[in-house]
Amino acid sequence: MERVSAFDEPLKKLLGGPTAKVMADHLDLHTVGDLLHHYPRRYEERGRLTALTDLPLDEHVTVVAQVADARVMTFNGGRGRRLEVTLTDGSGRLQLVFFGHGVHKPHKELLPGRRAMFAGKVSVFNRKLQLAHPTYQLLDVRDEDEATEAADAFAGQLLPIYPACKQLDSWRIAKAVDTVLPSAGEAVDPLPPSLRDGRGFVSLPEALVKIHRPHTKADVAAARERLKWDEAFVLQVALARRRHSDTELPATARRPVPGGLLDAFDAGLPFTLTDGQRTVTDEIFRDLATEHPMHRLLQGEVGSGKTLVALRAMLRVVDAGGQTALLAPTEVLAQQHHRSITEMMGELAENWGLWREAPLDEGRRPGDGRALGGSHRGTKVVLLTGSMGTAARRQALLDLVTGEAGIVIGTHALIEDKVKFHDLGLVVVDEQHRFGVEQRDALRSKGKQQPHLLVMTATPIPRTVAMTVFGDLETSVLDQLPAGRSPIASHVVPAKDKPHFLDRAWERVREEAEGGHQAYVVCPRIGDDTDEAAEKKGKQRDDAADDAEKRPPLAVLDIAAQLARGPLAGLRVEVLHGRMPPDEKDDVMRRFAAGRVDVLVATTVIEVGVNVPNATAMVIMDADRFGVSQLHQLRGRVGRGSAPGLCLLVSEAHEASPARARLSAVAATLDGFELSRIDLEQRREGDVLGQAQSGVRSSLRVLSVIDDEEVIAAAREEAVRIVADDPALERLPELRTALDALLDKDREEYLDKG
Repeated sequence: MERVSAFDEPLKKLLGGPTAKVMADHLDLHTVGDLLHHYPRRYEERGRLTALTDLPLDEHVTVVAQVADARVMTFNGGRGRRLEVTLTDGSGRLQLVFFGHGVHKPHKELLPGRRAMFAGKVSVFNRKLQLAHPTYQLLDVRDEDEATEAADAFAGQLLPIYPACKQLDSWRIAKAVDTVLPSAGEAVDPLPPSLRDGRGFVSLPEALVKIHRPHTKADVAAARERLKWDEAFVLQVALARRRHSDTELPATARRPVPGGLLDAFDAGLPFTLTDGQRTVTDEIFRDLATEHPMHRLLQGEVGSGKTLVALRAMLRVVDAGGQTALLAPTEVLAQQHHRSITEMMGELAENWGLWREAPLDEGRRPGDGRALGGSHRGTKVVLLTGSMGTAARRQALLDLVTGEAGIVIGTHALIEDKVKFHDLGLVVVDEQHRFGVEQRDALRSKGKQQPHLLVMTATPIPRTVAMTVFGDLETSVLDQLPAGRSPIASHVVPAKDKPHFLDRAWERVREEAEGGHQAYVVCPRIGDDTDEAAEKKGKQRDDAADDAEKRPPLAVLDIAAQLARGPLAGLRVEVLHGRMPPDEKDDVMRRFAAGRVDVLVATTVIEVGVNVPNATAMVIMDADRFGVSQLHQLRGRVGRGSAPGLCLLVSEAHEASPARARLSAVAATLDGFELSRIDLEQRREGDVLGQAQSGVRSSLRVLSVIDDEEVIAAAREEAVRIVADDPALERLPELRTALDALLDKDREEYLDKG
């Protein structure tokens, strides 16, 4: 029978069932290895008291402090007893309170002058911070001999404070770590000896001991430096192997064809491409001309012209005899892409006399099957979604399998088994984070050979994140906006503190409409009965801790009705949300784009892809309930024409709350890359790999994708060198073992962005 590695031993075997169950249920720790990689959040120095002046409200904390006084109070005519203990650190005070039978033990132990670690949830009572019924562990003793022994035990050591939960305090986790720490000696070291020695790292077993039981700050620094490298290096090796394996796959080269659709399209453009668009297109064209599949991430600022770049790549492939598919996450976005692409190609088609209309049927709207074709060269531009009528869908599928359709834009309907291509040469995935790995793979598998892949995201990504999350993709960046784009003024509207500011916001919307322009009003919720349960289950809670958090998010249907009969009475106000029938959604967007709707009250279905240059104003209700990047995306729907844009962020959050700080950051800059950095800094550590998509816990525990750019870049260089020399890691079995342990099959598949 094969021996189980010490790191794979279940915690139940060493710690007992109850403790192991709490660790599994509340901390997601199951094995010895899990616990050894559950590192302290911080350390307390012996002899130094924890500052009590900045404790976070409503959070479970651990503090080290000294008892200033303690007294027992009675209530209910003497029938009830309450122990109040005051802690101090010389600059601040914190009150503890114990009730009922819980009074006896702390009354005997928490005497003035005693020091202890206390853990509990910070609350407020009579305008004072307090911990109710905290657990505690004494750090000093009264007996002379025991005092000497305790001094020897603690002298020169740092006390680790672990990420804990209500059911398991930091020091109980520390005791559990003591039990499993001897297993650290069996840690498999993933770093090749030459790399470890060349950079002067401590061994992995030594790093694990020092991170949990350091004697000095230097021990902590040495351990963290080593463990950061482990996390960065193993991840970069996985990505480097993915990139290397991609270069081994065959693909059909799609080389330029003079005099084709691309040349005609470029000649008909009514504007000049930006330098950024030319540079990025050249990078993509070089990839398309190779006999290995392109794997490229195209990220860029809102409105920088990613769709234009993608269309030019698609036309290059069509000219070379291949087909292209653009996968959009929603029907609204797929229809918008279809409309945008046909409009961009419209002048070309009109000049060549190439548009021809297929007969309408009960399931196809005008333009769904428009063909761009000619006697010597041509293609159809086809839309394929789940809501299409049977006849239109049948025709679209026929156009794909015969090769008549060179460009197809669709939703998840493209992934279905019955969808077949004649020669799929390029897959463009828009808003890639909304698709799972299996969905992207299903579309890529429809090519005779591996098709080229272009992944687009409208959310700018910091370089370090691109090197980790998207490290298997080459990256192109569009950070230059086309000429003629107008600036967008952004302001926070504190609706609760200054309600007249909201009144002025609606006046500004009316002024824009009376000036011939249009506006969006965005709400976080639809407002019909069917979305109530979903909102309660999955909505993002605001951290403002005020009335805005207690009430449901504002809803499209409610706000639209209020505006139509109130501050925007007389204007043409309509709604748009994801639960409307596709025909109705498409009709609303067409009329809004044509200027027949003054104000569109919508959910985030307008977040990406919607391009109405005449829309100049946006009011985002309950703006604090959206993330930083999402707000930036929404704001990008205005200022797309020659008139200046205006974005008003309405919030009831308190001025000093983190929610208002986020909104102020968005209002202060239009730089999406700067906002993406702010957004990332506010996320939980280790969330960067997208837990919701990968389905597994992130392996990043000490590595910060914001602060450790040098580590990530250096690890990437080392990983590329090692994988180029030994792709299968045959000479590095320890690294292969660590790779299998930290990046299981699901995680490694997630790293494949296709």
